[in-house]
Amino acid sequence: MTRSPESRAWAVGGMVFAASAAIVMGIWQLIVGIAAVANDEFFITGPEYTYSMDLTAWGWIHIALGALVVLVGFLLFTGSGFARVMGIFFACLVAINNFFFLPYYPLWSIIVIALAIFVIWALATADTRDL
Repeated sequence: MTRSPESRAWAVGGMVFAASAAIVMGIWQLIVGIAAVANDEFFITGPEYTYSMDLTAWGWIHIALGALVVLVGFLLFTGSGFARVMGIFFACLVAINNFFFLPYYPLWSIIVIALAIFVIWALATADTRDL
């Protein structure tokens, strides 16, 4: 089945935007991770939360995830199916990680969760048959 140039452009544009959003999301993860490792008093927490973890450990988790998401974001520019699967997987991990990070930095975490959900949607729905 031959597709129109317009539909091919939307497929490519969707993948490029998802890859760019993944790179931005990974850089945001790196920034928060570096802030948590460098100065864990930067984040203020409330008194009683169900889960608690050392902020330095959270920082290293953010740094590792951020680096992997940036790498996968660049791999998404190749249009590889494996990169799409890894992009969805790491975007899910980023969303879960930021859900647990909500008590420490709520607004930032909500923004990153929303971006992760968008990346998951974009990667899952992009039609790349003719890329």
